[in-house]
Amino acid sequence: MSCDICKARTLGGDRVLFSFGSVIWLRRELPRLEIEGRTRRATTCKYVVPKSEVAVPVAESMLDTIGNTPVVRLAKVVPDGAADVFVKLEWFNPTGSYKDRMALAMVTEAERRGDLKPGMTVVEYTGGSTGSSLAYVCAAKGYRFRVVSSDAFAAEKLKTMQAFGAELTIVASEGGKVTPGLTPRMIAKAAEFAAEPDTYWTDQLNNADSLVGYRAIGRELLEQMDRPIDAFCAMVGTAGLAMGVSSAFADAGADTRIVILEPASTAVISGGEPGAHRVEGTGVGFIPPLLDVNRYDEVRAIEEADGRTMASRLAAEEGLLAGTSSGLNIAAAIDLAIELGAGKTVVTVACDTGLKYLAGDLYAT
Repeated sequence: MSCDICKARTLGGDRVLFSFGSVIWLRRELPRLEIEGRTRRATTCKYVVPKSEVAVPVAESMLDTIGNTPVVRLAKVVPDGAADVFVKLEWFNPTGSYKDRMALAMVTEAERRGDLKPGMTVVEYTGGSTGSSLAYVCAAKGYRFRVVSSDAFAAEKLKTMQAFGAELTIVASEGGKVTPGLTPRMIAKAAEFAAEPDTYWTDQLNNADSLVGYRAIGRELLEQMDRPIDAFCAMVGTAGLAMGVSSAFADAGADTRIVILEPASTAVISGGEPGAHRVEGTGVGFIPPLLDVNRYDEVRAIEEADGRTMASRLAAEEGLLAGTSSGLNIAAAIDLAIELGAGKTVVTVACDTGLKYLAGDLYAT
């Protein structure tokens, strides 16, 4: 088989980066290349081939299907004269969320250290997606999982946790909104459970193990993109995504502007007061412990209404069905693209699938 990019017959082995639609992106390690009859040294090459030409490896476990998600360039919602905007589609993970990476990292790192052993119970508080992801990981690994959440979050997420066998405790919200006091009350309830014997508390807001999973997003982006990434932006909840990607970019020497985002109604990182909002998984009402001021260049407060409008536009115009935080991510990415102008590249993440929000009003007409 020839490489469609370098037109060379390669003599090394292949590694699947990700599959998307009818094609597969491959990375080929190249100890040597044969080009026009001459053998030349090379390191790596990325190229696309039809799925029909490649045997996709069989996964040994559902946990092996996490990651290697595709990236798509937005075609219709970005105005003329703006930079190109690319979105990494994290709903291709098993539970439809980037939190699968975080959950697997927190569990496997705890196992590696000996903090989590067979027969123990995992405990966590969650806005929904982390709980779904941990429930999935614990089901696959055989751990009991006790999770604390709230009726402020999508019913689909709560039901997903229970489908994976989680024992769910609900902390009542104030009018179905994420208020400054909600997360502390959820944490307090989780702490009660964590005090019981043979329990491991993943404690996502304080757990740096999550960065192990999120760094992979940055590494994948650097492999997938065929150009420099001028700016990357992401909403902040635990701050794991932004910090993990920033760390991976820094390790690779990438000169990328890192912009972190928060809901305008609770812009505490920007120096504002905490407030209520309905952007699940973000805006916890205080500065998250994992947020490192040396790992980002700018913070922006994004109006929730702009993100909701963008989520609807993405579905109707791009065929991209994502959640509320993804709408805010992409609205901010387009603002950056307009500022940077043509010839530049902005990248962000679609955190989860819009299928998790169909019972709410995100896509109400």
